[in-house]
Amino acid sequence: MAAAARLAARARPASRPNPAVACLVVRDGIVLGRGWTQPGGRPHAEAQALAQLGPAGARGATFYVTLEPCAHASARGPACADVLAEAAPARVVIGIVDPDPRTSGRGIARLEASGIALTVLGDRDARDSLAGFVTRQTRQRPFVTLKLAVSADGFIARVPGQEQWITGEPARAHVHARRAKQDAILVGGGTWRADAPRLDIRLPGLESRSPQRLVLTRRTVPAGITALSSPQAIADLEGVQYLYVEGGAATATAFLDAGLVDRIELYRAPVEIGAGVRAPQGLRPETLEDPAGPWQKVEQCQLGSDTFAAYQRRIQG
Repeated sequence: MAAAARLAARARPASRPNPAVACLVVRDGIVLGRGWTQPGGRPHAEAQALAQLGPAGARGATFYVTLEPCAHASARGPACADVLAEAAPARVVIGIVDPDPRTSGRGIARLEASGIALTVLGDRDARDSLAGFVTRQTRQRPFVTLKLAVSADGFIARVPGQEQWITGEPARAHVHARRAKQDAILVGGGTWRADAPRLDIRLPGLESRSPQRLVLTRRTVPAGITALSSPQAIADLEGVQYLYVEGGAATATAFLDAGLVDRIELYRAPVEIGAGVRAPQGLRPETLEDPAGPWQKVEQCQLGSDTFAAYQRRIQG
């Protein structure tokens, strides 16, 4: 299931409005087929994997699917629960139950009725790979990642007139790769007016994946930019499962105070800049690293001289 969850990353963000699901088909320890939700949402992962099977088909095989196979009717194609029931594999292992009420539990019931052995894991890796879809279904808003670069002395921006960048080129390239996984990217009105950021992707071959551009402001914005009057307005962003919030301090604080941040990504640079805009208290190391606090470090790596660390909210209970 962990391998299927990693495979699901290939579907983001092109699978929208459908979730980024992945499927592996295994028999006798050999992977016979694999699939992930295709651009625009079809074909689904299960159909992609089934298409790769040989003459023996699904006989005796186990399907590992990150999300419960869909069971609701669609003009775009058959329900995956019906397709799998007809294929008749020996077993289906499901990462998480579908939170969409149109399918939730119905896909499982349909497979059980066909006599297929089922295991539902409630798997953390599968859930994390579907974070945008799950958050949309359960909280009626996108999954929000807050990204900031921080100097060694705790500043997230230099004083006006100085060089804009705090981190080096490897870290900046990493940010663009992260942008390529998002449906939309947002900055505050102050950052927009001061820096005029392009909010696009400038990595070779990924330029077309530049996300929808948003600005948190009540002022008029140029064509091609969407203005949001408040952090809560993200609930109205149709088709957006993953939102990437970049700087500055006021916007970061607004999203944190509203309880709308699900993941924090910090790029820490080993440089002291002496003056500028300080990081909000909620993003300082002593807060994020507090074992009794709301955040848990889930990822860390070195990017040249800079350090990347990601934190997610602890699961309560």
